[in-house]
Amino acid sequence: MATHQAVQIQSAGAPMELVEVQTTPPGPGEVRITVTACGICGTDRAFVNGGFPDMTWPLTLGHEIAGTIAELGEGVDNFAVGDRVAVGWFGGNCNRCDPCRKGTFIYCANMKVPSWQYPGGYAQSVTVPSNALARIPSELSDAEAAPMGCAGVTTYNALRHTRALPGDRVAILGVGGLGHLGIQFSRAMGFETIAINRGTAKAEDARQLGAHHYIDSTDGDVAEALRALGGATVVLGTAGNSKAMAETVGGLLPQGELVAIGVTPEPLPISPVQLITPGLSVTGHPSGTAKDVEETMHFAVLSGVRTWIEERPLAEAADGYASMEQGRTRYRTVLTM
Repeated sequence: MATHQAVQIQSAGAPMELVEVQTTPPGPGEVRITVTACGICGTDRAFVNGGFPDMTWPLTLGHEIAGTIAELGEGVDNFAVGDRVAVGWFGGNCNRCDPCRKGTFIYCANMKVPSWQYPGGYAQSVTVPSNALARIPSELSDAEAAPMGCAGVTTYNALRHTRALPGDRVAILGVGGLGHLGIQFSRAMGFETIAINRGTAKAEDARQLGAHHYIDSTDGDVAEALRALGGATVVLGTAGNSKAMAETVGGLLPQGELVAIGVTPEPLPISPVQLITPGLSVTGHPSGTAKDVEETMHFAVLSGVRTWIEERPLAEAADGYASMEQGRTRYRTVLTM
C-alpha cells in the first residue's frame, strides 16, 4: 500500500512528529486529495490538547486544506482528477439527519471535521467526502485558498448574514487570523469599518487592511468609543474573549447585533436589561458549507481580499503551530507540501 508523510500527535499534549502513514484510497462518495497547502488555525489548539469529545489518536491536524484531486471514489461524478479544491471546517455532511433534510447542512448532526472524524491536512494526502469540496478559482493560489475554508468563510459568511447595509458601521473585535479577514470583508461590503484590539501594535495593520477607525480596548471604555463614532450596527466578535465581546454591547445601536465567532467556553457577562430596551441580539455563527466556501473565495477574487500568510514547509509544522500559539504569526501560517 502507498504511504505519505503526515504530521501526527500521539496523544493529548504530545509533540508533533513527521511520520510515514498509509495512504487511504477513497471509498464510495469520497475523493483523495494531494494536499498542497494547509492553514494552521487557532482551533487546532483544542485538538492538540484533546479538547473535543470522541477524538481518536494518533491525530493528524488540519482543517484548512487546499490541493488537487488525485483519485475518485465510486459514484463521484461532479468532480474530476486534477480539479483544484479546498476543504474547510465543514468536512462533509450525512444527508440523512433532520438538519440535512431541511437543507441546513452546516448543522448536520453527523457533520465531519477534518482532523476530528478523519485525518486532517497536515499531510501530503487526505481522503475526504466529496460533499466537502469547494472549487478553488484560478485567481487564488492554493496557499491563499486554504485559510478561506475556515477563517475566510467564517468571517465572510457571518457578515453577509447580519442586518448591516452598506454605509452602516460594523466593528471587528480582534485583529488576528479571523479579524484581519473580517476587516477586509467588512470594508469590501461597503461598511464603515471599526477595528478593536488590545494596544496599538496592530493599529497600522488595521488601517492597511481597510479599517476606517481603530479603537484600543486598553485605552478607556470600548462601548463609549463606539458611541463616540455614532454606534455600531454590528460587532463581529473574532477574539475568543467573552469579556471583550461583552464590553462592546453598550456601543451597539438599537436592534444591533453582536455576532460571536471567536471560540471560548467562558460565559458572556451580559445582562438581559442590556439587551431588552435597545432590542439587541447576540448570536453565534458557525463557519459555512462547501458552497459557502466557494462563494467566499469568489468574493475574495472580486474584492481583492486576501489572507496575510506566512508559508512554511510541512516539516516545520511544530514551529508554525508554536508561532500561532505565541501570537507571533501575522496573520496565518500555511504549511506547504
